[in-house]
Amino acid sequence: MPPIRLPRIVPLAAALLGLAALGGCTLITRTMSDGITSVVTPYRVEVVQGNVVTREQIAAIKPGTPRNRVRDVLGSPLLADAFHAQRWDYVFVIRRQGTEPQQRSVVVVFENDVVKAVQAPDLPSELEFVASISRPSRGSTPKLELSDEERQALPPPPKVETTAANTAPQGAIRSYPPLGN
Repeated sequence: MPPIRLPRIVPLAAALLGLAALGGCTLITRTMSDGITSVVTPYRVEVVQGNVVTREQIAAIKPGTPRNRVRDVLGSPLLADAFHAQRWDYVFVIRRQGTEPQQRSVVVVFENDVVKAVQAPDLPSELEFVASISRPSRGSTPKLELSDEERQALPPPPKVETTAANTAPQGAIRSYPPLGN
């Protein structure tokens, strides 16, 4: 009996049917992943680079301040260029979920190892900076202390009578040998 020969169209149809099935799986996977990412947000790393410089810190840096004092107050500069040894750049960048990204730059210029000029536009105070990086609270803050009126409205605690029976030790009394040599 001679072997049965399939027309050329059958293997081609089988290949096309397989590709269509795989394409359908991709469509289902995309739909499922879109649904999950709309509910669950991925974690993003908080990026903080540089030195936080506030108005209070810059107020301590005046022309004539020695280089060491500037390092004590502001910290080590993020950029200290070998080609511009008389210039220190303090750059600050923060990217945090739930808050606006921030970027600030402060330039301190020296002459003979003392401050000649400071370029520090629009720096926040310490309180303003903390408020700008704080995420909005999701609920109200619990009350931790009663007011005087609320304390007075509380019922007085029950009085416990002390008797000789209440003050006597309960249970077996043991004597222990003295500690020593």
